[in-house]
Amino acid sequence: MKKILFVCIENSNRSQMAQAFANMYGNGKVTGYSAGSNPSGKVNPKAIAAMKELGYDLGAHHSKTLDEVKAEAPFDAVVTMGCGDACPWMPAKQHIDWQIPDPRHMEAADFNKVRDQIGTLVKELIAML
Repeated sequence: MKKILFVCIENSNRSQMAQAFANMYGNGKVTGYSAGSNPSGKVNPKAIAAMKELGYDLGAHHSKTLDEVKAEAPFDAVVTMGCGDACPWMPAKQHIDWQIPDPRHMEAADFNKVRDQIGTLVKELIAML
């Protein structure tokens, strides 16, 4: 089983959706995890709605700290998503940085474009693993 950790700042949008996509597209061979360098404590309702459109219930997720997922290390990949220097190092075979805009304040159509971009990148990453 391959393990991928997705990290953004608040763990309320990008990394949560990436975790969901990893679990959706991983076909039982990949487990996705997510955490934030400064978690907000909640998953953004916009992210929940965007993933619900694709049949995934993100409402069952919660915003996590890196400490909450470090027991799962080492990871096959750690993907940072726009947190820059705020993302601490986690043990992994590879570290990847995706420059993805924070969709927090975007309208639904633009939010969904970011969601779809994340989904495409996750599919590509799974194929590389």
